Amino acid sequence: MTDPMSTLADRLGGIAYGGDYNPEQWPEDVWHEDVRLMREAGVNLVTVGVFSWSRIEPRPGAYDWALLDTVIDLLHTAGVAVDLATPPAAPPPWFSKAYPRSLPLTASGTRLSHGSRQAFCPSSPDYARAADAVVGKLARRYADHPAVVMWHVHNEWGNHNALCYCDTSAAAFRTWLRDRYTTPARVNDVWGTDFWGQRYGDWEEIDPPRDTTAFRNPGQELDYRRFSSDALLARHRAESALLREASPGIPITTNLLGTLEKKVDGHAFARQSDIVSVDHYLVAADPGNHIDLALNADLARGMADGRPWLLMEHSTSAVNWQPVNVPKEPGEMRRNSLTHLARGADGILFFQWRQSRAGAEKWHSAMLPHGGTGTRTWGEVSSLGAELGAMSEVRGTRVQADVALLFDWHAWWALELEARPSQHLRYLDTVRDWYGALWDLGVTCDLVAPDTDLSRYRAVLAPSLYLVSDTDADALHSYVRGGGHAVLGPFSGAVDTHDRVRTGGYPGAFRDLLGLVVDEYLPLRQGESALLSDSSRALLWSERVASRGCTARLRFADGPDGGPARGGPAVTRHSYGGGVGWYAAAALPAQSLRDLLDAVCREAGAEPAAAVPPGIEAVRRRAGDRSYLFLVNHTDREVRIPVAGHTALDGSALPEYVSLPAGDVVVLRERAVPQQASLHREGAR
Repeated sequence: MTDPMSTLADRLGGIAYGGDYNPEQWPEDVWHEDVRLMREAGVNLVTVGVFSWSRIEPRPGAYDWALLDTVIDLLHTAGVAVDLATPPAAPPPWFSKAYPRSLPLTASGTRLSHGSRQAFCPSSPDYARAADAVVGKLARRYADHPAVVMWHVHNEWGNHNALCYCDTSAAAFRTWLRDRYTTPARVNDVWGTDFWGQRYGDWEEIDPPRDTTAFRNPGQELDYRRFSSDALLARHRAESALLREASPGIPITTNLLGTLEKKVDGHAFARQSDIVSVDHYLVAADPGNHIDLALNADLARGMADGRPWLLMEHSTSAVNWQPVNVPKEPGEMRRNSLTHLARGADGILFFQWRQSRAGAEKWHSAMLPHGGTGTRTWGEVSSLGAELGAMSEVRGTRVQADVALLFDWHAWWALELEARPSQHLRYLDTVRDWYGALWDLGVTCDLVAPDTDLSRYRAVLAPSLYLVSDTDADALHSYVRGGGHAVLGPFSGAVDTHDRVRTGGYPGAFRDLLGLVVDEYLPLRQGESALLSDSSRALLWSERVASRGCTARLRFADGPDGGPARGGPAVTRHSYGGGVGWYAAAALPAQSLRDLLDAVCREAGAEPAAAVPPGIEAVRRRAGDRSYLFLVNHTDREVRIPVAGHTALDGSALPEYVSLPAGDVVVLRERAVPQQASLHREGAR
């Protein structure tokens, strides 16, 4: 089957480049200047209509298509393709006034007002009818327009309304529970409602987990997270169905709200999209934000099952929502963009094309800044457009990764509910620590859902899998029995999919795989640490481990400095079938974690894309006999790198060494390298 992203890139004639275009913010004479400058900057794709509902339907049932007709025709004439968005992410004021009960309700009972975006309850039938009406009209009007090459459903699902606690949501939640569990008795079982006398005798007794006197029922909270994500997903599916009916040949996408957001199950939305698209914005104050960028990109690629994907939004310079909004340094925007490209993106887009002069995001940077074409940002935007145009041959290739890192929104939701052993053991912190260790080692990984086929990977990391289904746990067992290396982080395997503790000894689902039993979880207080046998110190977490066949590779120090788990194993290794299960029974410090993952990768045969100095990011993309090596210098100094056997993209020969200046990126065409081997493991999925 042809990949939709590759087909889109072919239709565009290269890598997608552009941004979110909001012409309704400007008079018509500006539109002509916009399309002229778009072509000058190398733009070939813009997203139109994201927040245009109040323009398209200024009064109920009265549609005005003049603006969209003119703009889409103008873009087409200029050779700029359109990613046409459905507009229900921003209901118009008349709708909210006519249907005040469609506005979201907080857990404390406060009804939110119109005045921003996403001011709707995902379960509102009034919202569904109005949204479907405008989407259906839009789809039928523009389905055959030659400029429209992709549909963009909604915008950042759940960014501001992931959870609504109104009575409409309560009724929809009961329906969701009835479909999932059939009877209230089953709900009582999975939620453990006999604790604190919460047992339900009728569906109507069940409400959302609103603010209450003490801790809320964790099973109820977890299911409400699932229900809320599913409610938004149902809207995504409904809009997508209308678009597919009108134009079955046009691919559908939605810009997932940065992959590192807790609000919805990104894997579920990705599986309902033809092309996976994500937003990504850096935290300017974080000196390690380039690692977060790589993590975000690798998760986007994992959500796309390894296929090329689309960076729908990032910023040319400063954003407007951080405490201090620092502009990007010269060259940083190019470096960020090409890093996304290195990690599998076949399109680089920004929010937005022309910087707004009014509204909440007027201080958010854009491709065309307030200062116009005389600005540094415009010069960098135009240069990047030309550079991406010269990289067209890279499109359609895929990133090679020998390692998978399991990333699961359900495990994230469950870990961070109330009344856990420690509020300081945070899901994303743990994932970032493990990913950062891999990044330092130069090992590329795919971030994938736990139900992914793991057989093609040499090693699988599960930094934080507190919650895991029986099926996914069995699959990990099969993977290791077949010859794989699996590494699990602390507090993993503890509960089932309903947040019920797996009895018989921790780590529950993985006792046999790891060859150990955890007698007790021993979280550390803030400021407290546990000395390890390599002279480093663990923070936040420790466990009292007893071996059932595993061997200790690192221990808590014997004596009081070893913390509550003193003398016991901190890192273990266990041969299981044809493979190995590893376990970290502590929140390991950075060097100890790198040492562990380095040992695992070496034993499993997972190697870096290239031998490069520290601070140099090396990622390979390939397809068939085409292979490209991206080198990104994140240091503050020029670095010489051996490149024998490589050529520049223009085909010119290179010297034995290439000098890569501080903050620079180079893309090399290389001799064919072996395809990533699919490891044969008996019994692996």
